[in-house]
Amino acid sequence: MKTIEQQRAADALERVSQLREKSESFRKSYRAYVDRLAPTIVMNGLGQALASERASAGPSPDNDDKKSHQELYRSLQTWLCRQDGGVFPGANDLLQALVSHDEAFYLHAQAEALAWLLWHKKFCRAEFPRVEVE
Repeated sequence: MKTIEQQRAADALERVSQLREKSESFRKSYRAYVDRLAPTIVMNGLGQALASERASAGPSPDNDDKKSHQELYRSLQTWLCRQDGGVFPGANDLLQALVSHDEAFYLHAQAEALAWLLWHKKFCRAEFPRVEVE
């Protein structure tokens, strides 16, 4: 049986593997948003950070930048709403699940999101190109 840390690592790596064939533009944007998400969660809370990701994606993402926001939201939703051990098992919408539960669930989800993001950020940095700042 895998530890929770091994499960987080495996899931985070699987998400990176699934996105590896996306365009370079997408991968650059995605990596940048992954790098920024944990500090945003710490400063503003998980709900605000997730709402910002959804808002940045918009209702129908039509470019790599918006699609990368959408995929980051989906990545966290997949982990936090997984049937086997998720904070919100089987939930179809992470934000809806987050606002429908009490503070203990919110804090658990936030801690779990940050723990998963530690792995995901490392794998993104290893695999995806960095946005060059001029």
